[in-house]
Amino acid sequence: MHPVADHATATSSDPNRQDQPPLTPTPHASLAVVVLAHGDPDHVHRLVEALDPFPVFLHCDVRTPDDVFGAMTAGLPSRVRVLPRQRTGWARWENVAAEIEGYRAALAETDASHVALMTGSDYPLAGADELRDLLARHAGRSIVLFHALPHPNWGQNGGFSRLRYRHWAWRKHMIRLPVARALPADVVLAGGSQLKLLARAHVEAVVRAYDEEPGLVAFWRRSWVADETFVPSILSSPRFVPNWASEHVATSLWWIGWDGKRRKSPPWLTEEHADWVLARQTHPDQPLPHMFARKFSTALSGPLLDRIDAAFGLRGAVRDVSHSRSPTRDGADG
Repeated sequence: MHPVADHATATSSDPNRQDQPPLTPTPHASLAVVVLAHGDPDHVHRLVEALDPFPVFLHCDVRTPDDVFGAMTAGLPSRVRVLPRQRTGWARWENVAAEIEGYRAALAETDASHVALMTGSDYPLAGADELRDLLARHAGRSIVLFHALPHPNWGQNGGFSRLRYRHWAWRKHMIRLPVARALPADVVLAGGSQLKLLARAHVEAVVRAYDEEPGLVAFWRRSWVADETFVPSILSSPRFVPNWASEHVATSLWWIGWDGKRRKSPPWLTEEHADWVLARQTHPDQPLPHMFARKFSTALSGPLLDRIDAAFGLRGAVRDVSHSRSPTRDGADG
């Protein structure tokens, strides 16, 4: 292992090189971040800057044009490792594969106590000190919201059809083979958001299951939106994580702007969402404030991102503690 902490000093932006230097060893890293990106290099750079000083493991979809990938990876700070590229995309199994390889790299090259999975359109709602304090208060515990199937928000059969049938994703359309298959034994089927904050031991358990259970990997490869069920099911199963119930906080750290409309993806956040985002609260009884939000774009979200920087002291901004809080919004998904 090459542990890295909050200041790394060596990496490479070429993911095809097999001799990328390890990030510089340092005593401790509280958080490592895996980022799965597809485009908008300006926002990715802004996200990386806002995550300073934490090490980042960046994956970019192999279908992203070369000029966009070049812009995304040019001039990155030395605490960023660019991962080998896979064909990720909407509802594809490769999203899980890229997530796992990010975890594998974070485990090998840092001694981080926790690993966060983010997309390239996410953004933090907290500075480094607040995030460190959160992790210190939840040593050995993940913070993520999973539901055992049937999932209350996943349709009439609670999401079982995602797994019961074989699926393919094609141009944001679902192709389903209408022949039922047996579900895996000794696995607690569960679902939740792709976005998560996992304790190191739980990251290790996920990678170990991925490596040692080829039958489960083959099964999930043809499930629907596997990045919302594979990791939740592994972690929820006692055969992989015996004490999961007591080792996680069941809440989401992400504020997401779901608005009740039927959508395949959440809407882009703009300045009209500012009061809700800055409040960092979806429900009055949530145990922790949201620490991240999505989704943002350079074209639409610039003024809102500037306000977030000022509110939480990100990217060198002087923190403005006067930002207002707002009542919670019913139906928003954090």
